[in-house]
Amino acid sequence: MREIHPPQGYRAWRSTIDGAVLWTRDSVSDRDLPVLPDGCMDLLWIDGRLSVAGPDTRAYRPPTGYADRISGIRFFPGTAPGLLGVPASELRDVRVDLDALWSAANVRRATDVLAHAKNPAAGLEAVARWRAADSDPTDPMLRFIVTSLESGHSVAATADALGVGLRRLHRLSLNAFGYGPKTLGRILRMQRALALARKGMALADVAAVAGYADQAHLTREIRELAGLSPRELLEG
Repeated sequence: MREIHPPQGYRAWRSTIDGAVLWTRDSVSDRDLPVLPDGCMDLLWIDGRLSVAGPDTRAYRPPTGYADRISGIRFFPGTAPGLLGVPASELRDVRVDLDALWSAANVRRATDVLAHAKNPAAGLEAVARWRAADSDPTDPMLRFIVTSLESGHSVAATADALGVGLRRLHRLSLNAFGYGPKTLGRILRMQRALALARKGMALADVAAVAGYADQAHLTREIRELAGLSPRELLEG
């Protein structure tokens, strides 16, 4: 299974929720790298407040000092909308308090689960398990979309492999990932390229392996999505 990762500087470990990771950090600094788009959504505990981070289309930099302690569970792409009960497209590029999305009764239950957990991250995982038990399983088609696009297959080839039309693929992607398959493919390719570079592969080789025309193309794409060049991200 494709692994997902929190931003650099966050302490993270694998969740018992399929494909998810738990993470935590103590504060936010203006020296921190931005949170990069990755097709994922997070359920967050921020100084005792529950909120949701929707799917990003661009880098997000939390304001300095906005929280002393933050914990989160980052869900595998496409799985969060079923657990949260909200289409991903409604949360694109936003952070919103959970009480704006859930009923008062469900927010109280989530708050109670957090109160009895050994730590906020464990509490978020317990909330996710509760929601998963009350939700339908994630459509395997969504995982295929992620795998296909991340592997470099085109949107058209992905639709053909699924036996669906381009319009249906676009609707599925909007609901599950927050944006269309073309944007999702660009984001996943960026994440794959950065993962290869962090393992020590030269950027020219990364560009070839990840499917960019050349290193200049890789740099332009990553700068557009991340607001920084690949070297700035790697050195940071």
